[in-house]
Amino acid sequence: MPLQQQRCSHQTGPALDGAQAAQLLTQLTAWDIQRAAQGDSEAVVLTRTFTFSDFHRTMAFVNAVAWVAHDQDHHPDLTVAYSRCTVNWSTHSVGGLSVNDFICAARIDALIA
Repeated sequence: MPLQQQRCSHQTGPALDGAQAAQLLTQLTAWDIQRAAQGDSEAVVLTRTFTFSDFHRTMAFVNAVAWVAHDQDHHPDLTVAYSRCTVNWSTHSVGGLSVNDFICAARIDALIA
């Protein structure tokens, strides 16, 4: 079943390994796996920056992401500016990336398509 048709579930246990994450990444558009600061530590995140023509379109996107996050009960870190929004997904309960991050990223890809 395509990622955007799946639903998030509570994730425990180890994070996805590099090969698993790389395989799921092939199902997404323009997302990247990076290390990012989270508080006093560093985490692996699934990230993408979206650009828009104006603030209103940026905020409409942010609200759409918020709806996806609420619906899936899985919440990203967002960095919002006038014409762009960076979305970072990670799963704190596994200490890295889980399938939930890729499901939500795929749902955002579907919003943009």
